Amino acid sequence: MKHEWRKKEKNYYIPKTKPEIVNIEKFKFIQIKGVGNPNSEEFSEKVGTLYSLAYAIKMMPKKSITPEGYFDYTVYPLEGIWDLDEEGRLKDEFDKNNLVYNIMIRQPDFVTKEVFDLAMEITKNKKPNKLLDEVVFGEIEEGKCVQMMHIGPFDEEYKSFDIMKEFINDNNLAIKDLAHREIYISDFRRTAPEKLKTVLRYMVEDKVEDK
Repeated sequence: MKHEWRKKEKNYYIPKTKPEIVNIEKFKFIQIKGVGNPNSEEFSEKVGTLYSLAYAIKMMPKKSITPEGYFDYTVYPLEGIWDLDEEGRLKDEFDKNNLVYNIMIRQPDFVTKEVFDLAMEITKNKKPNKLLDEVVFGEIEEGKCVQMMHIGPFDEEYKSFDIMKEFINDNNLAIKDLAHREIYISDFRRTAPEKLKTVLRYMVEDKVEDK
């Protein structure tokens, strides 16, 4: 039976449209970093590079390669950790050109460094791409987080972030890192902005009381 993340892992990917506290365990990802405006061609090329590798892994059995522990699954959604560079933090207004990002696609547990390296070799032979050398494989554990589903344009995410920050404060928590995670449940190339579904997530920790 195919593993469908939308059905099996709703707590990670289909949260409610109000903040909630979750614990995010350690997951495996293929990742590529970048800077600048996500509306750029470079960003689109990096997304495409990640998907080419993600599908190379998923389709390995079609090439008579079956990694140990392999099971059929739906490719996980694109995710990104977003931050601002030092210049961007000093500006009064938000400027997308100052964004710093690490975009990624989660991988099933059976994917190892060896499986990743093999997928890289397959992809380079099929469709060479200079960006492939920028992709890395690794694990990320977020731990305690506050997340919610944002429905609407990316440019209105600040409304949901304001709600999350109020919830974090009300629950005696503090944001652990200024960077935040976004998970793109909708295909933003084919979905109307007002219908976009994006999981927003902050890593948090218990607030230290002043003595």
